[in-house]
Amino acid sequence: AQPGDVSKAAVATSLVDYSLILSLVFGGCCANVWSYEHLLKMDASLGTTLTFSQMCFIALQSLPSFLTSTPRSYFPRLKPRRVPLRRWATQVLVLTSGSLLNNWAYAFHVPLTVQIVFRSAGLAVSMLFGYLFMKKRYSLPQIASVAVVSAGVVLATLSRPSAPAPDAPAPPQRTYALGVVMLTVSLLLSGVLGLLQEQTYSTYGPCWREGVFYTHFLSLPVFLFLVPDVARGFRSLSGGPDPAAPAASLAPHLVLAANLVTQLACVSGVNQLTSRVSSVSTNLVLTTRKALSLCFSVWWFGNGWDAQLGAGAGMVFLGSLLYTLVGAGAGPAPPRARVAKKRAQ
Repeated sequence: AQPGDVSKAAVATSLVDYSLILSLVFGGCCANVWSYEHLLKMDASLGTTLTFSQMCFIALQSLPSFLTSTPRSYFPRLKPRRVPLRRWATQVLVLTSGSLLNNWAYAFHVPLTVQIVFRSAGLAVSMLFGYLFMKKRYSLPQIASVAVVSAGVVLATLSRPSAPAPDAPAPPQRTYALGVVMLTVSLLLSGVLGLLQEQTYSTYGPCWREGVFYTHFLSLPVFLFLVPDVARGFRSLSGGPDPAAPAASLAPHLVLAANLVTQLACVSGVNQLTSRVSSVSTNLVLTTRKALSLCFSVWWFGNGWDAQLGAGAGMVFLGSLLYTLVGAGAGPAPPRARVAKKRAQ
C-alpha cells in the first residue's frame, strides 16, 4: 500500500472512532439524563430503587471480567485482587451514601435544572480538598475561575423552583432547603471519594476497572437495609400510569432499562474520550454536554427557568471553561474511573 493510502485509511478510521465516542458522550449522557428525570417525574421517591438498579447493573455487567475457572473446581471464582478489600469497603460506604442522597434530592423538590448546575460545584470541592489534604497549590486564574463557578452555583440554588402548575402551591422552603443540604453532602462525599481513589491508584496503580466492579458489587448488601424502599419502587413502576394497559405498564420498566444502558454508554464514551484526547479537550466536551442536558431538560419537561437560574448556570459554565483553558497545573489528573462516574451524571 502507498503511504498516502495508509494515511487516508488512518484518518478515516480515526474519524469513525471519534464520531462513535462523541455519539456515546452526547447521545448516551443526554439520553441518560432524560431517562433519569422521566423516571423521577413518574415517582419522585424512586431514588432508592434507581440507585440499587444502577449498582446491580454495573456490578453484573463487570462480573464476567473478574471471574476465572480452575481445573479443581466446577464453579468459577473471583480473580486475585490488586487492592485490599478494606480499601474498597471504605469507598463503598462513601459512594453508596452519595448516590442515595443525590437520587433522593428530587423528592425534596430540587429540580434537575438546579441539580445539573449544583453538581458543577465539584470543581470547587476538588480544589478545596486538594489544597487541604493533598497540599496542592493553584494559580490565581484557577482560583478566580472556581470563585465564578461557586458564585454561579449559589445564585442558581437560591432561585426557588416555580410551582408545577399555576394554581399549585410552591414547594415548602424547608423541604427545598433539605434537598439542597442532601446535594451538598453528596457533593462533599464525591470529593472524599476522589481523595480515596487517588490515594488507592497512586499506591496500587491504575486499576480503575477493579475499583468500578468492587465498589458497585460490595454496595449491594447495603440495600438489605432498604428492601422496603426498593420493593415499593418496583411496585410503583409495575403499577404504571394505567395498569389495565399492558403497554403502559411496561413503559416505566423500559425507561429504567434505557437509563441503565445509557449510563453504561455514557461512562464508556467518557473513558474512551479521556484516553484519546487531552484533559482540556475532555472538559470542553463535557461542559458542552452539561449545557445541552440543561437546555434539553428545560425544553422537554418544561422545567421552570428564570433570569436568576440562567445567570447562575451561565456563570458555572463560563467558570468551568475558564478553569479548563488556564490549565490544571496543580497536580495529576484524577483517575479515569472517578472522572467518568462523576461526569456521567
